[in-house]
Amino acid sequence: MYNSRILVIDDDEDDFFITSEYIKDISDSHFTIDWCYNYRKAMELIKGKAYDIYFVDYRLGAKTGVDLLKEALEHNCEEPIILLTGKGNKAIDIEAMRLGATDYLVKSELNSEKLERCIRYAIERSVHLKALRNNEQKFRNIFERSKDAIFIADKNLYFRDFNQMSYVLFGYERDELQNMCLYDLVPEELDSRYIRTLLAGTGDLTDFEMELSMKSGERRNCILSLSTYRDHEEKEYVQGIIHDITNMKKAEKANLQVEKLAVAGRLVRTLAHEVRNPLNNINMSIEHLLQQETLQEDAGIYLDIIHRNGGRIGDLITELLDSSRPTELQFAMHTLQTVMDESVAAAIDRISLRRISLDIKYADEPLKVLVDKEKIKIAFLNIIINAIEAMESEKGKLQIIIDSHDNIHQVIIKDNGCGIPPENISRLFEPYFTSKRNGVGLGLASTLNILQSHKAKVEVNSIINDGTTFTILFPEQTPDTEENIEIAVVDKGIK
Repeated sequence: MYNSRILVIDDDEDDFFITSEYIKDISDSHFTIDWCYNYRKAMELIKGKAYDIYFVDYRLGAKTGVDLLKEALEHNCEEPIILLTGKGNKAIDIEAMRLGATDYLVKSELNSEKLERCIRYAIERSVHLKALRNNEQKFRNIFERSKDAIFIADKNLYFRDFNQMSYVLFGYERDELQNMCLYDLVPEELDSRYIRTLLAGTGDLTDFEMELSMKSGERRNCILSLSTYRDHEEKEYVQGIIHDITNMKKAEKANLQVEKLAVAGRLVRTLAHEVRNPLNNINMSIEHLLQQETLQEDAGIYLDIIHRNGGRIGDLITELLDSSRPTELQFAMHTLQTVMDESVAAAIDRISLRRISLDIKYADEPLKVLVDKEKIKIAFLNIIINAIEAMESEKGKLQIIIDSHDNIHQVIIKDNGCGIPPENISRLFEPYFTSKRNGVGLGLASTLNILQSHKAKVEVNSIINDGTTFTILFPEQTPDTEENIEIAVVDKGIK
């Protein structure tokens, strides 16, 4: 049972009458049939989606039914268009079907049975096509709006289609990414070989954690999943999903660092307490012996040595205890340029003695931050001293850059020293971790703690024998910042 609105577009009223009579003779159906003989008027009706099916005569004055078909499809007509012609013409038939006509009928061969079959097929095809279009649009929206990078590639992983997040993540323009393959973004050859092996074997790769290179040169931690499939022509394609976990990794690392600092602080206080009690007894006993007049000269010398070293141990315990005690931060507005100048001044003797080249580049405008000036100076100085000690005398180049982007103030301290081994990067800010022969391992731990107490982020990039770059990002500074942050903040980590 059909109940559809049909528009017959024909400049011959007699032909319209014949066609409409055939349609009316179709049993078990009810059709509303209208006639339009004007090309422009017909196009307005099509654009207004006023009908369910259109029968279009090939000859429409100066225009043709093929012209109308083209224009209708250009205006996204989704309803079936059936082309009618007085005489059969194979070339017109092929052209009409190629353009998207639902059917092609010869007027002299029309009858109710043929029209019923044509209308039934057209309606069913229209329903299926609309369902397909709706599904395609639905999945296209999911594809484009995904927060993950989703792509389709050929069997060699050359990109064929990808969503917006793909080129947003990697930093390439769409046309650049279209000429690349996934392996261009994989910096580690071992990872590339692993991907090739899995695809050649099972054809799938699930939740593979790896690093991918961005256009900027930055490496980001990602989880990659790939699955292979074949289309109706048996061509092999690979569907991929890339989930960026860089921020999650940074958060995990920060939480782990906080836990380590807390554990280290508790350990220091416990050990200091256990060591100081017997040390006090030793010192008091030595002082008592030193006061005795009958003490032999040699014994006095040795007792002096013991006493001095006991004092040094006591001083070290005091230093460790001080480093684990909470301290108050005194916040005030300062410019990063001024704070850095004072930090550099504290290190200028070392820089001069080692004949290190110093290159400082500051933003033209003052970049104000709400900080504890003395603490931030310590943080900057610790990084600068580490940079100086990593470089060779007379060959070292220390670069300091302060600028701002999108209200985020950035401090970059870069050296051309020996670099940091990759296995040490993750431990760089751990308390008591050091690669220096006489180091204690508190300098960078203190630096991280100071920066975290100021809500600043620090990133480290290093290449062996090429140098290390520390990037410090201070949070957005607004007119209300000074009012909204308490002047005294408890710093619970290592000082």
